[in-house]
Amino acid sequence: MSDSQIDTQLRAPRAAPPPRGARRVIAIANQKGGVGKTTTAVNLSTALAAAGQKILLIDLDPQGNASTGVGSDRASRGAGSYALLTSDASLDDLSVATMVPGLLLVPAETDLVGAEIELVGAERREFRLREALHALVAGQGFDYVIIDCPPSLGLLTLNALVAADAVLVPLQCEFFALEGISALIRTIDAVKRGLNPGLRIEGIVLTMYDRRNNLSEAVAADTRAFFGTDVYSTIIPRNVRVSEAPSHGKPVLLYDMRSPGAQAYIELAQELLRRERAPQPPAG
Repeated sequence: MSDSQIDTQLRAPRAAPPPRGARRVIAIANQKGGVGKTTTAVNLSTALAAAGQKILLIDLDPQGNASTGVGSDRASRGAGSYALLTSDASLDDLSVATMVPGLLLVPAETDLVGAEIELVGAERREFRLREALHALVAGQGFDYVIIDCPPSLGLLTLNALVAADAVLVPLQCEFFALEGISALIRTIDAVKRGLNPGLRIEGIVLTMYDRRNNLSEAVAADTRAFFGTDVYSTIIPRNVRVSEAPSHGKPVLLYDMRSPGAQAYIELAQELLRRERAPQPPAG
């Protein structure tokens, strides 16, 4: 979705404030594929749950990889994030327990692939997820709702940004990474102007860092120079265990707790919790 298309939504009527049934709603977004977005959604959710937080993970990507990554078999999935956007189903109807205590999943079912087209003509199309979450999570006591966005800036991602309090951006430590992030920042700014003034950048997480590669260090340095304290101190390394875990239907924290990748996501969750406790500046 282009900046001009998003800007046309600025005249849309405002919905209620972002859902307050959870303490925080965080969208994990980057329109560039292969940057560790879903891996971050799965393993950050797992690490937060392991830290005693009650988490709802919403798989809003039609590929459904976040669902697979927490053990939800594609063939056995029922109603999920498509129904969340298009019906009045309850949390009991849409969520499934995972192998991680304290982590519930709203999976991506097959019909989600057509949701972008169906939403084009829908009334209040950019508010569908926000309004659904108001009803869905009220009184459930979630500490965090984590939304795994598709690798695009279409209506599904726009719904996530309108529903969220904040955006966490995984950024791959490779040459073209910084070029791709500029479009996402423009989209976030457009959403803030007219649809969700309270939206802010939760942070930027450097992923797929290879200490043997000078380019990784150069990208990390450039990112920190440009974005400053928005960049998390925790860096997610390239790690074969992180890559292997989804094929076993497990987060890396359950697949190999001692691996560098698992330890990095534990550190990322701890850093997020520390940042959440710190006073936040007013949204600009």
